[in-house]
Amino acid sequence: MIKLIILFLIGIRFCYAINESVLLSPDIQTLLSSNIIDSIKPHLVFNHEENAEAWLNDMSHRLKRWIKDKEERTDILTIIQYESARTGLDPQIILSIITIESNFNKYAKSSKGAVGLMQIMPFWKKLIGNPKQDLFDLQTNIRYGCVIFRYYLEMNNWNIERSLSQYNGSNGLPWYPNLIMNVYNTYWKPSTVVLIFKNKLKYINYTND
Repeated sequence: MIKLIILFLIGIRFCYAINESVLLSPDIQTLLSSNIIDSIKPHLVFNHEENAEAWLNDMSHRLKRWIKDKEERTDILTIIQYESARTGLDPQIILSIITIESNFNKYAKSSKGAVGLMQIMPFWKKLIGNPKQDLFDLQTNIRYGCVIFRYYLEMNNWNIERSLSQYNGSNGLPWYPNLIMNVYNTYWKPSTVVLIFKNKLKYINYTND
């Protein structure tokens, strides 16, 4: 049932001006621009190897309903976890946003012109990045999405409902934050997993890293 609701609301979502053009002070613009620049290859950011393996295995199993190829799932999840970690965000929320924004279609494009997994409007490239950047590139798109969402969280004193609504451009209406949290609780909420790590059976809560 929730899958049908998601697909229906993805269609509705294209009617909104996602990530509407914004005005930024020079200081904020410079700060956001510096967060876009990073040449480090994405990698899982965990203090303990077993937690990284547990998270990746768990998320890959869940992502299989959208992406069948294991290597592709690993690439996307590694980028999501890395970009979330470098911006201080919860990767489970980013996964939830992507589920609604693009249904994990990296070539998604809305009627308003928002593109990619996190549905980034092209004006952001000129505002905080490089006009030559390709928003259909997985890491570029996810990086923009994480930096933009982090900006909205800071601007809204870490109120996640207001920040999600602003990210989506739904003008403070509760339907989008509610949908994200429903998807989070249905598909992406963390759980304790059983993992054979170095020939030992372990119960791992990867959120306690």
